Amino acid sequence: QVRLVESGGGLVQAGGSLRLSCAASGRTSSTYGMGWFRQAPGKERAFVATINWSGGSTGYADSVKDRFTISRDNAKNTVYLQMNSLKPSDTAVYYCAARPRYSSGGSIYESEYAYWGQGTQVTVSS
Repeated sequence: QVRLVESGGGLVQAGGSLRLSCAASGRTSSTYGMGWFRQAPGKERAFVATINWSGGSTGYADSVKDRFTISRDNAKNTVYLQMNSLKPSDTAVYYCAARPRYSSGGSIYESEYAYWGQGTQVTVSS
């Protein structure tokens, strides 16, 4: 089992920045892809960003491209989401997810993730 714990959420004004962290514990290994998803009030959970096992390949939703950056530190078993130029439309609960062990690539599909964190709230005020 892999346990994921997100942190770094909070309230920020439009145009501001936040950095989310996702710490993995348990049967951890760096040989799996990771992703961030978000769920806004009244909406389904949606893909935000993904990263492969080495950090050498990343992918983003169009809505966050050029504003958000996903990265990972495998020595710390931690994945980050740097969010810049935040907009009120970025308000959501952000979830970290890990793919099954040895699934080294990233993915934009929820169904391809085996482990999920509890989520962290991000609120962007106008």
